[in-house]
Amino acid sequence: MNILVTGCKGQLGTELQKIAARGTQHQWTFTDVDTLDICDKAAVERCFEENQIEACINCAAYTAVDKAEDEPALAEKINAYAPQVLAETCLKHKALLIHVSTDYVFGGDANEPYKVDDAINPQSVYGKTKAEGERLIRESGSNHMIVRTAWLYSSVGKNFVKTMLMLGDTKDEINVVADQKGCPTWAYDLAVALVALLNKNGKNDVHETFHFTNEGQITWHDFATAIMEIGGKRCKVNPITTDQYPTKAKRPAYSVLDLSKIKDYGGIEIPYWRDSLIKCIEEINSGLLRSSQ
Repeated sequence: MNILVTGCKGQLGTELQKIAARGTQHQWTFTDVDTLDICDKAAVERCFEENQIEACINCAAYTAVDKAEDEPALAEKINAYAPQVLAETCLKHKALLIHVSTDYVFGGDANEPYKVDDAINPQSVYGKTKAEGERLIRESGSNHMIVRTAWLYSSVGKNFVKTMLMLGDTKDEINVVADQKGCPTWAYDLAVALVALLNKNGKNDVHETFHFTNEGQITWHDFATAIMEIGGKRCKVNPITTDQYPTKAKRPAYSVLDLSKIKDYGGIEIPYWRDSLIKCIEEINSGLLRSSQ
């Protein structure tokens, strides 16, 4: 198939590029905002026609959660309007849209993992715009798979793991919230899952929503402690409450996603969070080693 990937310079897009470079049966077109404005209908249409696109994996998003509170129009443009443009173009070209969404569409007040069809109740501009993007995709009538994920990290870009490793080199101790629970996701594992979903459904009529994270549920404090331990940092991680670390956008206290649907779908590997964290930190360290030689 001819596959379009948007947001290719981000964490997930970078991992998809690595998978494509190893060789697959697909032809890949990788774009980012500097080569394709996905808010520009005419530009998206030209891209689909010129590359005979049969499926699109949308990795592009406005993900600055706190900044979105001050830039709601821009967040809505990227997180809602752009997915609508892609969905409508996919419908016209009989192509499949795989769209990445977020745990932030839920209210964060549950006490058991959120199922795919649970009611949404976003509490932030970021969450509301991502929920609107989901709605517009579904209403477009295009073939689509919406995949919600959470706590994404990788060896590239800005993310919690890289920030903690940096702080571990410069601080003796740090404070990390211990009353917000969720599921970390290594971007590589998500990329592998998206390609598996694509291979299974590329030519099918499909209108589905899935959840994908790594296995296991932890707090941010648990996550930070593991990063320091695995990364060989001596920085002490102190637990604090959400009230002690106020942010502009409200964070979900509980955003664990139920993975039963994607497990039942078959053929999707879901590694345990700590195993994937070890692999990612090894990758980060090997990259630092290469750059210093």
